[in-house]
Amino acid sequence: MNKTSKMKINAMDMPILDKVFDMEDGVVLKFSDRTFAEFFQEQLGIDIDDSHWKAQGKSKAKRLRYFLRQANPAKVLDTLNALWEYREVSSVTYDYPDLDDKVQAAFFRIIERFGGTPPTHEVFSSTSTTSRIDAATALSLASRLLEMNKLPPQPRGYEFEKFLKDMFDAYGLSPRVSFRLEGEQIDGSFVSEGNTYLLEAKWTNKEVGASTLRDFNEKVEDKAKWSRGLLVSYSGFSLDGFTAFGRGKSVICMDGRDLHDVLSKQLDFGDVIALKARRVAETGQPFVRVEDLTSLSSP
Repeated sequence: MNKTSKMKINAMDMPILDKVFDMEDGVVLKFSDRTFAEFFQEQLGIDIDDSHWKAQGKSKAKRLRYFLRQANPAKVLDTLNALWEYREVSSVTYDYPDLDDKVQAAFFRIIERFGGTPPTHEVFSSTSTTSRIDAATALSLASRLLEMNKLPPQPRGYEFEKFLKDMFDAYGLSPRVSFRLEGEQIDGSFVSEGNTYLLEAKWTNKEVGASTLRDFNEKVEDKAKWSRGLLVSYSGFSLDGFTAFGRGKSVICMDGRDLHDVLSKQLDFGDVIALKARRVAETGQPFVRVEDLTSLSSP
């Protein structure tokens, strides 16, 4: 196989890609026609609805196969990586078939053949992961979090949102302050591991219940299908609320104890978010405590 042929998707690759991207009956990863077009436009700058990509059929799977055979190697690599990331993210909502180890290994070899680095799942360890911020900043933020307990409810709520923005800034997560879309308020957003998370922050005397979880999940899912959300409730969440909320949603949760553990133990916030998101994808559970996540890889 010469160098040029190595940088092309070939007939032997297609069965692997069909398995990875669940391309049965003309579909691709549970995309609707609308979200398929949005994905290609937003992630790759490609109008996949253009008649050019329908040369071998109009179904999403046929358009994708044709696109991968025709696109230049760099665009093929970008597409494979973006679709893999979408598969990982949307598995929170959709139950994709488990990949056979041989199929996954073969897919990663395709990525390598096109000059990419195979996707990896980072294993988080409280003993081996270092924070992106210095100890003094982390401990100062932890102290500030505890001091907010002394504030009256309304100023405490405003201060909590400001605290979260400052914390995300410290970790280099490119936060945006609260913004209003038509008919709804979003407390902010941040970027971690290349993923944009919408944020909702609550500091009330009661644990958050199902109605708040559902309302925020609707806001998240009203955006792109691969959107993620982080709901932070300082006072925690009710068990009944999680039961009524159900599994397979697009939201992960943190409480005040989680925040304090991240800061006082000087953990990397981005790594914690990534592992929480992975746990949601694996189990459907929106909330697992930071201390339970760190214990997974402890001796």
